[in-house]
Amino acid sequence: MYRHYLTPLLAPRSVALVGASDRPGSLGCIVFENLMNGGFRGAVHPINPKRQTVLGRRCHPSIASLDEPPELVVVVTPAATVPGVLDEAGKAGTKNALVLTSGFSEAGEAGKALLRQAMEIAHRHRMRLIGPNCLGLMRPAIGLNATFARGFARPGKLGLISQSGAICTAILDWAHGAEVGFSSVISLGSAADVDFGELLDYLAADPQTEAILMYIEGIREARRFLSALRAAARSKPVIALKVGRFAAGTKAV
Repeated sequence: MYRHYLTPLLAPRSVALVGASDRPGSLGCIVFENLMNGGFRGAVHPINPKRQTVLGRRCHPSIASLDEPPELVVVVTPAATVPGVLDEAGKAGTKNALVLTSGFSEAGEAGKALLRQAMEIAHRHRMRLIGPNCLGLMRPAIGLNATFARGFARPGKLGLISQSGAICTAILDWAHGAEVGFSSVISLGSAADVDFGELLDYLAADPQTEAILMYIEGIREARRFLSALRAAARSKPVIALKVGRFAAGTKAV
């Protein structure tokens, strides 16, 4: 059976949350609650060297302390720690990361330098990465909610890809009342690695996805995007909303 190379990233069998916390309102607490409450059948490992347990679950001090590497590492620790987390994950054998943390390209030159460092480490370990500075990832059919959204998408046939986390949450809020369901909700954020083209390729081959909706601020690899768009549109409706086409919109983006 065909297994897309992004499947371990988008439909992992095990997840580790680095920065898990039980402090109410913290990013690590919200994301861990979402991971636990979505119905995900795979293993979920909270990682935090400062805690023995998180919300009643045993907490591990590091990724290396796990019995086997998780397929996906979700990172919510401060930006300065992210390169080290990716290096530890890569050395442990994990090949996929979802970085929700902000403080990179949007934070000036120091943030851009930090992002370059993080991506050099990811490339060294041949690690694929969504983010940073993103809402996260939802896959309702498998119960995966690796986001800090206040709620979970209904299962359905629409694949949503957005660079804006705010747009994702707005669409999810509307969709709940309209009874619209999703096969995937993917927030790209800075899209430092995985971009629209590869995700289009995945959703085009995904039998659970019957239509694709994209909110696009910018595209890094135009050739790959257009090639994937042509292929996906042959079999499924694809709608793309491109913002920032004029001066005011570009400034806002």
